[in-house]
Amino acid sequence: MKLSKIITFIFMLLLGTKGISQQKGTIEKSIFGVQTGFLGFWINNEFRLFSNLSVKSELGLDVGIFGGSSSDKIGTILAPVLTFEPRYYYNIQKRAVNNNVTRNNSANFIALNLKYQPDLFVISNNNVDAISNISIIPKWCIRRNLGNNFHYETGFGIGYRYFLEKVNSENSEIAVDLHLRIGYNF
Repeated sequence: MKLSKIITFIFMLLLGTKGISQQKGTIEKSIFGVQTGFLGFWINNEFRLFSNLSVKSELGLDVGIFGGSSSDKIGTILAPVLTFEPRYYYNIQKRAVNNNVTRNNSANFIALNLKYQPDLFVISNNNVDAISNISIIPKWCIRRNLGNNFHYETGFGIGYRYFLEKVNSENSEIAVDLHLRIGYNF
């Protein structure tokens, strides 16, 4: 009888500690993962700066779809992208207090998406070139877990894109970022 109580106590202690550490109300120290969505795939790392502030760095391929009156064909393009994104998780502590899952930074956040698309190479079904650009887009986003290692992320923002080469006598434009991604954390 004593042995079973000791084993039960140890088992409860281990499970309880895991639950408490998962619901600590701060973001993870470092998360390495991959993500894919309708418009590309990416490898990323997110590391904590403070209890609710992190920085996500990302390398990937963005997909673009183009077509119009000058061409009867609809084309696709894959271009490399480098992203640096500070994130502020504004409700992670509230989620922890309400016993919602916060593992893998499962919370709402606001971010400042800083993206650089160089003209290194292009993968396309048409003869097109990518135009090097830099964009700055403030975004509101949500991240939730799908099991232990999988997650989804969605967000929306409107910002500014600056072209490093002139395009039709324009140097910049308004940029919209709408994303829906599914990812895996290692």
